Amino acid sequence: MSSSLQLVKRFREVLLDGLWIANTNFKDQLSDITWQEATTKIGSLNTIAMLTFHIHYYIAGIANVLEGGELEIRDQYSFDIPPIESQKQWEDLLNQLWADSERFALLIERMPESKLDEVFVDPQYGTYRRNIDGMIEHSYYHLGQITLIKKLLNN
Repeated sequence: MSSSLQLVKRFREVLLDGLWIANTNFKDQLSDITWQEATTKIGSLNTIAMLTFHIHYYIAGIANVLEGGELEIRDQYSFDIPPIESQKQWEDLLNQLWADSERFALLIERMPESKLDEVFVDPQYGTYRRNIDGMIEHSYYHLGQITLIKKLLNN
C-alpha cells in the first residue's frame, strides 16, 4: 500500500470510521452528543464543541493548501468558535467536519506519492507528509480529550 493510501486510512480511522488504535473515532464519539452537552464547560477544560471546532479549523485549513490555496489558518484563531445555541448549529458544525474530513482524505488519496516529501508552504512547516501525520496525531490527542470529557459529562 502506498504511503498516501496509508495516511488516508489512518486519517479516516481517527475521524470517520476506524476502531483500530483508539477503538473509537470522532464520528462515533460525537454522534450522540447534544448541543447542550457539547457546550457544557467542565472546570478549565475546553468544551467538546471547542475541540470539535478546533480540529475542523485545521482540517479545513490544510485542505485549502492541498487544493492549491494559501495557508490562511493561524493558531491564535483555532479556538474562536462562534456561539452554538441550538442543535442545528451543533449538527451544522459536525456536518462541516465530516464533509471537510472526507474532502481532506480524498485530497491525500489523489496526491502523487512524490508530493508527500515536498515542502509544505514554507520550510519551517516541514513536508506535506509531516503535516498530514501531524493532523492525524493532533486528532487522536483531541479525540482522547473528547472521550474523557464525555465520560465526565455522563457521571
